[in-house]
Amino acid sequence: MTEVVQPDNKSTADPPDKKKGGVEAAMKTWGIPLAVLVFLLLFFMPTPEGMKPDAQKSIAIFTGALVLWITNPIPIYLTSIIAILLLPLTGAVKDQETAFGTLGFDVIWLMVSAFVLTSAIMKSNLGRRLALWMVTKFGRTPKMTLLVLVLINFILAFFVPSTTARATLMVPICLILLDIYKAIRGKGNLGKVMMLQGVQADAIATSGVMTATAGNIIAVGFINDQAGGHIGYMDWLLASMPTAIVVMLITFFIGLKIFPLKGEAAFHNTIDTLKDELKKLGDFSINEKKATVIFLITVILWATGDYQKGWFGFEISTEQTAVLAALLCLLPRVGLLTWKEANIKWELMIFAAGAYAVGNALDKSKGAEWIIKKVVNGLGLEHMSHVWVYVLVVFLSMYSHLIFTSKTVRVTILIPAFIALAKSLGMDPVALGLASAMTLTYTITLPPHSKVNTIYFSTGYFSVLDQVKYAVVTCFIGAVVISLSLFTWFKIIGIH
Repeated sequence: MTEVVQPDNKSTADPPDKKKGGVEAAMKTWGIPLAVLVFLLLFFMPTPEGMKPDAQKSIAIFTGALVLWITNPIPIYLTSIIAILLLPLTGAVKDQETAFGTLGFDVIWLMVSAFVLTSAIMKSNLGRRLALWMVTKFGRTPKMTLLVLVLINFILAFFVPSTTARATLMVPICLILLDIYKAIRGKGNLGKVMMLQGVQADAIATSGVMTATAGNIIAVGFINDQAGGHIGYMDWLLASMPTAIVVMLITFFIGLKIFPLKGEAAFHNTIDTLKDELKKLGDFSINEKKATVIFLITVILWATGDYQKGWFGFEISTEQTAVLAALLCLLPRVGLLTWKEANIKWELMIFAAGAYAVGNALDKSKGAEWIIKKVVNGLGLEHMSHVWVYVLVVFLSMYSHLIFTSKTVRVTILIPAFIALAKSLGMDPVALGLASAMTLTYTITLPPHSKVNTIYFSTGYFSVLDQVKYAVVTCFIGAVVISLSLFTWFKIIGIH
């Protein structure tokens, strides 16, 4: 892979090392004692009226695990292993397969395949070539360049199913552009708005594609298993992508108002310099050709999923397509990866398995339903109109990243809870679950809220205040547009 030319000052795609703050250090110190205390109190307290004993045990395990996931004194996958062990040992589930079988869920296979595909696209260099080609072809002015970078983020979301991988790919390209445009940190807004829109485009594009992050896949698992939905790749795309495009376009122009360019940046010989960078990649490599064919096959199979039964008499599911793509990437001679090169995050697999185990135990034992009924009664939600409940849930979900920084933890906590809420109020759990899931990728307010934020922030082109200012507006617009979509677009496409 060609070396990326970095401008002066240290600025890489790797997040900087940072010291733990006082609050974070305290959470790590007290996380385990607090989790044990909460677990024991809930486990041994008298069983409340209307709650089954297995529901009480499930709630105790879930809450203890939740404290550990949030405070993070031990790795999240170890917490999941503890939860998986405790479920059958304590009698929270009668059949241990309910706990141990979650690692065999189809969504886990989808996640494994997504990591293989990510590794393939990074190794092949196809994404970098595509980005440079698009900028040299269409980026003739600063605004057009910014718009092209947004478009590249949206395109990459389809075949690079990792927000961090896309940020790692995009930031060096942005740095090359800013070096060419003579943009200086702390002077002018081009670098500021380019990096901030990179953060937002990564997040918003992720909300539009089911496989763009593991959190979306986990959310679909809960919606289909617990709400009785049948959400697949194209269902998610049809529901969420129009909303993502509308939010991105609105916030793109708002960003240019908040951080006006005012004719800055020198564009002399810019395109020629970028063309030289593209030329350094050389001819289209064998690996790039293989990656292109595999991704085209994958996208075509995903896009035609609803028609395959009528055409061929059988259907290749979203999960089967992803596994097929991973197989093609790994096959000798046909593919472009070895197993060692496939950067599969097994710790995330274990975490997801544990999250599903405790989430499903709560659902089957009716523990989640009991909790939600108490919350509904306590807040008086049963007296609100369903419209306001929908809106309240969407806004709560949107801003939940201010408390929980992990998308996967938020999905595990919120989606089952919102599904149970919808059931208790006689609302559509699929529509509510999907709308709330669409907000969970908007982790854009502060640098620590996601690895993507940290990667872009490490370039030094924007401040924390800049990010907060832009993110507050974007999150509000996102919640409004998703709420409106829930009452209009969802009904048109049959999700209601």
